[in-house]
Amino acid sequence: MNIDFNLYMNDVVKQAREDMERAGYSQLTTPEEVEAALEQKGTTLVMVNSVCGCAGGIARPAAAHSVHFDKRPDHLVTVFAGQDKDATAKARSYFTDYPPSSPSFALLKDGKLCTMVERHEIEGHDPMSVVNKLQQYFEQYCDEV
Repeated sequence: MNIDFNLYMNDVVKQAREDMERAGYSQLTTPEEVEAALEQKGTTLVMVNSVCGCAGGIARPAAAHSVHFDKRPDHLVTVFAGQDKDATAKARSYFTDYPPSSPSFALLKDGKLCTMVERHEIEGHDPMSVVNKLQQYFEQYCDEV
């Protein structure tokens, strides 16, 4: 039995992108889109998406459920590590003092990094603990919807 690994990975990537779009996140695929999105006024949550089965399978549901909260970011965006490399590199240029990490979340306000949830805070945790961590940051940095 021959399995076409590229076809399989394309399906995984497609599903991961669709998960984020259904949750209300805008896909940023170019450095220009990243710059325009992250320089917006207000708060922006960036989800650095990943095909990683363990952590990605926790981060995507957490991304979707965390925004059902009284205080939430004004803008929801995502870049895809390993897929949209230039866009991801541009996003990471805003995440000063943090090493590259995927999946991860960055919360920015008026283009400035407030905080991050890194891979080590996602992998091995359940989605609700990540949701709770994100919502604590929303409480601290975001305005009521």
